[in-house]
Amino acid sequence: MKIAERFKLWICISLVIIVAGFGLAAVNGFNLGIDFTGGTMMQINLNQASVPVDEVQELIKDFNLDAEIVHAGSNKEEVIIKTSQSLSNADRVEIFNKFVEAYGLENDDFRGAEQFGPSVGSELQQKALMSILIASIGMLIYISFRFEVVYGVTAIIALIHDVLILLAVYSLFNIPVNSSFIAAVLTIVGYSINDTIVVFDRVRENVKLMKRASFNDIANTSLLQTFSRSINTSLTTLLVIGALYFLGVESIKEFALPLMAGIITGTYSSIFIASPLWAAIKTYKRSKEHYSKA
Repeated sequence: MKIAERFKLWICISLVIIVAGFGLAAVNGFNLGIDFTGGTMMQINLNQASVPVDEVQELIKDFNLDAEIVHAGSNKEEVIIKTSQSLSNADRVEIFNKFVEAYGLENDDFRGAEQFGPSVGSELQQKALMSILIASIGMLIYISFRFEVVYGVTAIIALIHDVLILLAVYSLFNIPVNSSFIAAVLTIVGYSINDTIVVFDRVRENVKLMKRASFNDIANTSLLQTFSRSINTSLTTLLVIGALYFLGVESIKEFALPLMAGIITGTYSSIFIASPLWAAIKTYKRSKEHYSKA
């Protein structure tokens, strides 16, 4: 099992995904939800279960809202319309009247509307970045204290890799970037670092036991010893989140899909990025020490 020696290959695979995702984002931009851009959200009870999203989109197409439609309610009898446009009260009434005509609704079926200002989105972005930064610094300090600085640096690089891959997935699949994105990122960061620490713990043990072995061999042995644990943990987690995605309502799916992508990415980085990168840095430092002594 020569994972560490093929570190450049694993990095290239990640770079292809990241470049593709950010290249598409540079052309089309990220699909920012109203949590970030500001806009209007309307919730309407249609008194019918699971009305197709395409049917709702067709009903409101004349308003050019470019809206995101999700279902709500125990039987998916309600729809939530999210648009980045700031709609006046008259606009909302006009839109609701379309539903009244199509489905014979009453005034009580208009569950409510919310207006989001751009300042709220800006504040949310700042808090999201601050949360990720604080979490990363805290983990760097913890890992450096428990192991050594090299472990901490490689773990943080692996986390940055996970976040970039997740952003690329959001871009490639045009997933709305909203408050669920922040929760997904923080969840993935915690999951990924836990998996990485398990591998690093074995690496630290093997450094003491395999004193004459190369750092690549130490990394490969440690990965082989923890491989089944990492894969089994990820598979069982994916089964649960997969059930949420396929059986849950639209709002749950928005959260479950990036979580699944993040868990796969976190598992990949803990196996193919973090430990091989640790081995590469340690090998470079050792060769530099030998060169300076010579």
